[in-house]
Amino acid sequence: MTSPSTAPPLAAPPTPWLQWLYLALAVAGGVLPWLANIAFIQAHPEPFNLGLFVQLANANPAAQSLSRDLMIGATAVTIWIVNESRRLQMRGLPWVLLSCLTIAFAFGAPFFLFLRERRLQELARATP
Repeated sequence: MTSPSTAPPLAAPPTPWLQWLYLALAVAGGVLPWLANIAFIQAHPEPFNLGLFVQLANANPAAQSLSRDLMIGATAVTIWIVNESRRLQMRGLPWVLLSCLTIAFAFGAPFFLFLRERRLQELARATP
């Protein structure tokens, strides 16, 4: 058993630059998937065809692997996002979830991490 004096801290001190890295990843996660979405829309100019989009996302084993990987990973991370938001009493959860659906999960997840880092810094400043 570890003595109290040698026990690791429960939480590492906040890293100020980490929030900005998450924000940069959110921006990239919003822009890069939408470049592909725009290319899809230009290639199929009729009204957006969600069925075709899903069909093409499953067109071959490589695409199926990526689609299924994203679906399962995004589901698990979304559950964590909701629970972590409640645990830390964070603001902005509806915006995070809405951005995951309307922009891209690749935007919403790093955006949540950005907000989480800000909240952890806020809590660290409030703790004596």
